[in-house]
Amino acid sequence: MASTLAVPGTYPTIRDALEVAPDDAIISIAPGTYRERIELAGRRLTLRGTGEEGTVVVDASALEGPALAVLSGEVSVEGLDLTAGDYPAIAATSARLTVRKCRLSAGYGAGLQATDLSTVEASEIRVLKGQNGLVFSDAGGTVDSCEVRGVNDDGIIVRLGADPVIRNTTVAECGYRGIYVYQSGRPVIERCDVSGTGDAGIVVANSSSPTIRETWVHQTRGSGIVFGAGCSGAVEQCRVEGTAEPKVSVDPRAQVTVSLSEGGPAPRAGISDSGGGGQDAAEVDRLLTELDSMIGLAGVKDEVRALIDEIQVNEWRRSAGLSVGAASHHLIFTGAPGTGKTTVARIYGQLLKALAVLPNGRFREVSRRDLVGQYIGHTAEKTTSVFEEAMGGVLFIDEAYTLSRAGGASADFGQEAIDTLVKLMEDHRDQVAVIVAGYTQEMLDFLDANSGLASRFAKTLEFENYGPDELVMIAGRIAKNDDYTFAPGLAEALYEHFSQIERDRNFGNAREARKLLEGMRKAQSGRLRSLGRMPSRDDLTTLVLDDLLTAIR
Repeated sequence: MASTLAVPGTYPTIRDALEVAPDDAIISIAPGTYRERIELAGRRLTLRGTGEEGTVVVDASALEGPALAVLSGEVSVEGLDLTAGDYPAIAATSARLTVRKCRLSAGYGAGLQATDLSTVEASEIRVLKGQNGLVFSDAGGTVDSCEVRGVNDDGIIVRLGADPVIRNTTVAECGYRGIYVYQSGRPVIERCDVSGTGDAGIVVANSSSPTIRETWVHQTRGSGIVFGAGCSGAVEQCRVEGTAEPKVSVDPRAQVTVSLSEGGPAPRAGISDSGGGGQDAAEVDRLLTELDSMIGLAGVKDEVRALIDEIQVNEWRRSAGLSVGAASHHLIFTGAPGTGKTTVARIYGQLLKALAVLPNGRFREVSRRDLVGQYIGHTAEKTTSVFEEAMGGVLFIDEAYTLSRAGGASADFGQEAIDTLVKLMEDHRDQVAVIVAGYTQEMLDFLDANSGLASRFAKTLEFENYGPDELVMIAGRIAKNDDYTFAPGLAEALYEHFSQIERDRNFGNAREARKLLEGMRKAQSGRLRSLGRMPSRDDLTTLVLDDLLTAIR
């Protein structure tokens, strides 16, 4: 049974309880105002307010940092009011976070910010104040039955490949846009209400590809829905009214299907009529171009193209009345972390959708804890449930080899997950693509865990470590996306740094570049604050050699 620690009953502060709480404990927090910050790194905990709405308040508005910061780990939060100053009320980094029935307030920050592959399950939360409401950056999860109202800037931001599902949510009275999707964001927005924005209701930019379904956009100062050049996606049975003209604006260089309810505006240039269930050649070309734009990975790109070519030729053979053998779309991705496995898996799923192989291409990423139960019989139930949720799309199992590791009873449960997967993969091979990923040697051991496992996969794709020149290009691309430039000589210094860095098992590849850029930005902030004057625009956007030296010192 999980331990329950009472605040302020047994422990005067939340921090006191956290210092002694074991993993899987419940921190039960009584009504009151707690002027402290909660920082959790690698923990599995539940924080639960016990009073009525608004009576359990964590107030960090006078402190440096988010009211709740979660780094890795798995945390659930329920029934709290969380308030921060110039930081997010909640910040999740590489974490799994569940937030329910909470109210969030911030100054110059977001109500909730999720980054670096975090997964957030948010339900019945209200953002009362902030610069932004919800921000998903290279993160995913589900936002259900939530409300963002009266924030200063954008209500919801989805960027850097983030793919949350946002449903049954109200976004109202935001100072700028209601929902802003950019930098390859791929959210699903369904049955939402977006209104009263200072500019457009929903804006899509920078190669993003959302699905906007059964959503009401109304009373906005700008257009209702806007798609920029190079974007794609779908607007399905949406209602757009009381907005600026054009109500739906799509750049001619975008590929978007639009279906509006209640006599909405006719499609504009660049909007294609909704088609049937056949192949979408334009979308296939766009996705392959996106794949080609990824840095490095020449071998992986060739393998993916070969798979797509085979699917296309099989379709031609089928149309010609020729026999087509049964094909598996399950894949094995091997290689070190940070080499693009997750991104390629997402693109692969969208390609299968565009080729009419899978109905939706939805991406579901899981790990051992999502599949393995705690008692006999529980694992098969959990694994089957996860598999069914991924039907029609891609089930991506990261660090899949952890299912086959020896180690007592837990290893038996992992084996049960593998055995269940083997049967499901065969029974539903035309309805889902399973991709397992992990280190090369460990994945070989994983395939030995079940005699039929290896035969379920069509191909193994090896993701090699990035070279120094590729890491410099990745760093440059990240910097450019965040409106930074490199001073002369900095790229050469980065190359030297990446050439000398130790490439052991823990080397993070692109994650190393991202982490280094974050350190350089912090170094730049300290340098600019010491100038004794207001920095110029060039000062603010330029990273210099001293920033690198400070970051790696």
